Amino acid sequence: MVVSIVLLIVGFILLIKGADMFVDGASNTAQNLKIPKMVIGLTIVAFGTSAPELAVSIKAVLSGSSDIVLGNVVGSNILNILLILGISSLFSKMGVKDNTVKKEIPLTILFSCLLTVLSFDNMFDKDITNVVSRTDGIVILLFFIIFIYYLFTIMKSGKKDDNNIPKYGIVKSIIFIIIGLIGVVIGSNLVVDNATLIAKALNVSEKMIALTIVAFGTSLPELVTSIQAARKGENDIAIGNIIGSNIFNIGVVIGIPALFINNINVGTFNYIDMLTMIFSAILLFVLTLKKKKIDRHEGIIMLIIFITYYTYVILGGIN
Repeated sequence: MVVSIVLLIVGFILLIKGADMFVDGASNTAQNLKIPKMVIGLTIVAFGTSAPELAVSIKAVLSGSSDIVLGNVVGSNILNILLILGISSLFSKMGVKDNTVKKEIPLTILFSCLLTVLSFDNMFDKDITNVVSRTDGIVILLFFIIFIYYLFTIMKSGKKDDNNIPKYGIVKSIIFIIIGLIGVVIGSNLVVDNATLIAKALNVSEKMIALTIVAFGTSLPELVTSIQAARKGENDIAIGNIIGSNIFNIGVVIGIPALFINNINVGTFNYIDMLTMIFSAILLFVLTLKKKKIDRHEGIIMLIIFITYYTYVILGGIN
């Protein structure tokens, strides 16, 4: 118990310090390469912090529990917007660029709708189990390739976000990214594993552990990284991290397993879960459309909706 508590604290320290280095490295990489920070947020930061979701999905596929794959992605995408952006906005008002509101956020809505349609394409036939098939996986990956092409068009613009001189050179910035990401991943694993051990020692049920600790565990990297980015005023990295992670989760974490194993079970996830994922993306679009920012008031709205949805999830899990 004592060892678990110590390792839990070590895990949180690694998470915070790792995220700190990760954000600094990402920001300076963007300045060194003279590309928008949003691109770094949508790619390096987003894909890096989505590593736990990908790892969980691969493990689930190899163990034959393919239904966990979809649940992992849907749950993480809801958490990313409602919880992580909600909490991040409490630390700092987050400005959102016009291009992000008009292009990147609608892409998140598109991917969420695409996954929902493909997951429930047999909704009118009660005799057929809803699955994400290999064909569905190919469609998802094609959409993801289009997204990657879109990112290349942004990079070709060659516009810097500001005229600041990078604090670190390109080599040191990349080293910061690598070390920071390692710290974030190891830290999140330590937190999840030891929090689970402590919960079991306190006789907390496995069902409640799964609904809380494990569910939040894979989103810890996005949470800590976005909070640190918001605190440092790196709004493009914070928001790009969430948008990119959600698209990566659907495009890669769902697309690749579907391509190789065929028929990912929709499992216990129902229309409410899928609609909440779509609604959270639409809500982000609506809240940022006019004001081009996410302030404390918007963050509170997101958190209230998250608490409402998660109350439904927990009560459903108990019943």
